[in-house]
Amino acid sequence: MFTKSKKITIYPAIKEDRQYLANLIHFGSYIHRHLDWRPALDWIGRSPFLVARQGSEIVGALACPPDPPKVAWIRLFAVAHGVNPEQIWEEVWSEARLQLLEIADTMKVAVIPLHEWFFRLLEGSQFESSHRVIVLSWEPGERPPARNHPWLSLRSMTLNDIPDVEKLDAAAFGGVWQNTAACLEIAFLQSAVATIAELDNEPVGYQISTASQMGGHLARLAVLPKYHNQGVGYALLDHLLNQFEQRGAHHVTVNTQHDNLASLALYRKAGFRLTGEEYPVYEWIP
Repeated sequence: MFTKSKKITIYPAIKEDRQYLANLIHFGSYIHRHLDWRPALDWIGRSPFLVARQGSEIVGALACPPDPPKVAWIRLFAVAHGVNPEQIWEEVWSEARLQLLEIADTMKVAVIPLHEWFFRLLEGSQFESSHRVIVLSWEPGERPPARNHPWLSLRSMTLNDIPDVEKLDAAAFGGVWQNTAACLEIAFLQSAVATIAELDNEPVGYQISTASQMGGHLARLAVLPKYHNQGVGYALLDHLLNQFEQRGAHHVTVNTQHDNLASLALYRKAGFRLTGEEYPVYEWIP
């Protein structure tokens, strides 16, 4: 269904829009893209992914399809050069909000805004700051050795592990931070080092990390709650850092929530230090 207002037409993105949307992302004046394993345009075909057209020109887009089912991150918001971002936001967010509430009346919408102009739009639409993501960095050096746990084994992750990793991830993370199997599979396929921790052949923890020319990034580390404080997380982290040291990495980074005290203690134990970078997380809850 099409919605018309102020000569702007709002409609669901289709595959024929892909190149036009790519140009919008590249040349637009106002661009927000979620820090994600999955490119924004890969969400075409999932709702809501809305396009704003004025005449024959695509002047804006908003993508925020739920994944997992009751959590929708704003994956993309883009506005063309010379177009009022507030007008486009009001048009596409109004429609997206209705679509999301049709999917689930308990939907959470989350976003990590990186630009001042986007802060203003979000705060004007009842989004509220819920917490912060902070960045830590590690450089090669001495660190406490991992405890010797004969009962714990570490091995490389495979695609066959994804169903178990999804269950483990859901048990370890709550709220907006859970990942689906499809997302975890994409993360695994992009990883440089991915590890499973097992106890009696049961997966009890995992980590997925990526690499660049200069170093690595720990993208995801999770341990089943009943095995917290038993050395599983540190064993995974120590193994990962050994892998990056052998590759000659100059540094390894990781992000975590500012109030995740357990994660902060784990990373600091291994020698990670705060970089001073932090990003607010905004949420909208009906």
